[in-house]
Amino acid sequence: MKAALVQLCSGEDPAQNLVITRRFVQDAADAGADLILTPEVTNCVSTSRTRQNEVLRREEDDETLAALRADAARLGKWLLIGSLALKTDDPDGRFANRSILIDPQGRIVARYDKIHMFDVDVSETESYRESAGYRPGTRAVLARTALGAMGMTVCYDLRFPRLFRALAQSGAQVITVPSAFSTGTGPAHWEVLLRARAIETGCFILAPAQTGQNTAKRATHGHSLVVAPWGEVLLDAGTETGVSMVELDLSEVDRSRRRIPSLSHDRDFEGPV
Repeated sequence: MKAALVQLCSGEDPAQNLVITRRFVQDAADAGADLILTPEVTNCVSTSRTRQNEVLRREEDDETLAALRADAARLGKWLLIGSLALKTDDPDGRFANRSILIDPQGRIVARYDKIHMFDVDVSETESYRESAGYRPGTRAVLARTALGAMGMTVCYDLRFPRLFRALAQSGAQVITVPSAFSTGTGPAHWEVLLRARAIETGCFILAPAQTGQNTAKRATHGHSLVVAPWGEVLLDAGTETGVSMVELDLSEVDRSRRRIPSLSHDRDFEGPV
């Protein structure tokens, strides 16, 4: 399987972001990718609830989703939209942070709403309250496709290994981690956590990322990464926008799990008290 990771610097204008995203998707298809992946909040990176209410749409009305579904069908490619910020019918007006997998016919075959919300105080000057604008999902998602079994996560989920273990034990060979990782935590934690999740699960980890100065108040780490089941970094896209390609041999998943079969070694225990 040839996978293409699209690294973006999405801003607050979904229409402008879509033009750039579609160009990179076309480039990935021209390069022979079987699976194309975009980062978290592909359609809109914004810290303004007012701006989000102005430009975001419900899934059925979202222009980014409609255009990328059409592109997937036209190009005959699998496409993971890392996530879209979407309006919902929630009474409190919170949005969904939804990862969407599209097949080569342009059909939506899986949806995953980000479970873990990024509510942190990284420093005195860097704070996030994702749950103020987004409502968390409640269900893990494993998509069984012609390319292989794909577990779906988004960004901050990376810090919760129980989710990754559940996906792997349910059959995931690949786990996707589209992200808009903070520049405060990215240099210290991004690569090491992705490598840890790959080693723990024996899965390929595909992590397309946002990069650069997305808005006046938001910058992201970049470094879209692909990690093999044994923990080797196969691809690091650096900090520039664009498309990076990698070829995956899914037989490495079984080979790694035979060497370290920890997924079948869980034991019940008591405590701690």
